[in-house]
Amino acid sequence: MAFQTEFPFTLPKGFVDQNGTLHRDGVMRLATAKDEIAPLQDYRVQQNRAYLVIILLSRVIVKLGSLSSINPSVIEGLFSSDLAYLQEFYRRINEEGSAKIKASCPACGHGYELDLGVDLGES
Repeated sequence: MAFQTEFPFTLPKGFVDQNGTLHRDGVMRLATAKDEIAPLQDYRVQQNRAYLVIILLSRVIVKLGSLSSINPSVIEGLFSSDLAYLQEFYRRINEEGSAKIKASCPACGHGYELDLGVDLGES
């Protein structure tokens, strides 16, 4: 089995572009050391440390719907719930190596793995 470096995801709400097109399905790649270091030199990050996540996500998201490129302005245009989702997704794939979380049924206690990259049909 090959080492997985790219992980598909589905945004809870989705990015709406200037034409009104909704983009929900995307792909995030594992971050490199350069991905985490380079944004620190960006003037926007130096002026506002919270901007780090914007630059970082724009570097590691390789696909979002039919958009031709992912840049900081795309990430800035995300709904806050989608930004929070992507931050958690980034943390899971880079720190834990998987987009899966362990869960259990509250009724019967049966354990299972839930893949955060899968669309659960919620809008």
